[in-house]
Amino acid sequence: MTAFQSVVLDVDSTVSAIEGIDWLAGLRDASVSRLIVALTSDAMDGRITLGEVYGRRLAIIRPTRDELAALGREYIATVLPGAREAIAAWQAEGVRVDLVSGGLRDALLPLADWLGVPRDRVHAVDVTYDDDGVAAHVREPAVLARAGGKPLVVQSLRLPRPVLAAGDGATDAELAGIVDHFIAFTGVARRANVVALAAGEADSFTALSTIVHAH
Repeated sequence: MTAFQSVVLDVDSTVSAIEGIDWLAGLRDASVSRLIVALTSDAMDGRITLGEVYGRRLAIIRPTRDELAALGREYIATVLPGAREAIAAWQAEGVRVDLVSGGLRDALLPLADWLGVPRDRVHAVDVTYDDDGVAAHVREPAVLARAGGKPLVVQSLRLPRPVLAAGDGATDAELAGIVDHFIAFTGVARRANVVALAAGEADSFTALSTIVHAH
């Protein structure tokens, strides 16, 4: 029997070991990659807001449809050990699992399919493509492309309680006052500002499953 009826998971550096926007930047020259990695780190560590950097990063990288498809494959290739099995087990026990991410939806949907998470439980950022197939703009309203977006989305879902949320970044930590239990996921990156706001931490999906089943 599980202690939680719903689990909300971040994706980048939580379900998957990569940061998708940084991976896309790696397809460009080294100066672009360095700039994007620095902006992502500043946002995840809470030094600047996500809203300040999101559109800027997209405009710098200008990813194509094909590149987002490749990112989707990379998300699957870099899934953390035990994540797929844990999510399948939770769902088999009647736990609702939602992916709530500031990542790009078109890259996350293949991952969700592979994990067995229904597509209507994937909450991410949509983009619009220009005539050349370049993801040039965020499609509004882009709630998850700014700080405070995750709490708004999670509240709107009216999830069965109690709710557990897990993630590695500052935007995930915003859920600490919204869900019943927020866990800092430290299996990829351990951020002191996130751990400080969490009820605990987990460095693997084995550890996270123990929390899901604990009481």
